[in-house]
Amino acid sequence: MLQSLADNPAFMWAMVIFLGLCFGSFANVLIWRLPRKQSIVTPPSRCPGCSNLLKWYHNIPVLSWLALRGKCGYCKTSISWIYPTVELVTAALFAAFYARYGVSWTTLGFWYMSLTLVAVFFIDLEHQIIPNSLTYPGVIVGFATSIVSSHLPWHQSLLGAAVGAGIFIGVAVLGRFLFKKDSMGGGDVKLAAMLGAFLGVGRILLVFVFSAAIGLVISLIAMAVSEKIRRDRVIPFGPFIALATLLVAFYGEQIVDFYVRHFLP
Repeated sequence: MLQSLADNPAFMWAMVIFLGLCFGSFANVLIWRLPRKQSIVTPPSRCPGCSNLLKWYHNIPVLSWLALRGKCGYCKTSISWIYPTVELVTAALFAAFYARYGVSWTTLGFWYMSLTLVAVFFIDLEHQIIPNSLTYPGVIVGFATSIVSSHLPWHQSLLGAAVGAGIFIGVAVLGRFLFKKDSMGGGDVKLAAMLGAFLGVGRILLVFVFSAAIGLVISLIAMAVSEKIRRDRVIPFGPFIALATLLVAFYGEQIVDFYVRHFLP
């Protein structure tokens, strides 16, 4: 029975999307609680407005938000559109990695990486921090994934973690020297180490290049349209790293191949 279900593509895709939505709901817990130094296990979910415990049917990913029209089931406090967005994005990433790697340890590893990147994106965007509780376990999971899967040799995982951390430490030191203030946080360094463990040396170098390019473009646009950003010049780098990582994970080889064919002699 179980084998027949596993051989059913429609069932497998439904399970992948269901898991992605459920873990997206968990990502919302991480995004809300980790910056506030709250336990991610207890207490059960509450409305931030009225503090009432949510019923199980208030917590169905995406569907509950739609059914309640983006409001608390008790006090009618508005619930941000970010919650269903996080759930849908996580489900989409789960589906994308499953489409590429199928049922494998590699898929499980990249699912973990996806969940972490989604949480990092929104936490750093709002609070300008990247919690160690996300990145430290990620280094271990990235290295463990290289051992049990074939997508990356274990020594490349270790080297990738070291190179990733080293590059971002170098940028932080150089930025401090040139601008007399911190230009790269310690959380970015630890995130780079985690991603290096998942991606290896070549890909983490691409992540650095692409994150810098994305960051430059978006920062220039943000400063052009926002007086506050132009004045404060505080733009978190974690979201750029997250976007660059996903770009490299799915299209890194194609981008490099395009560059070599069209721009190198």
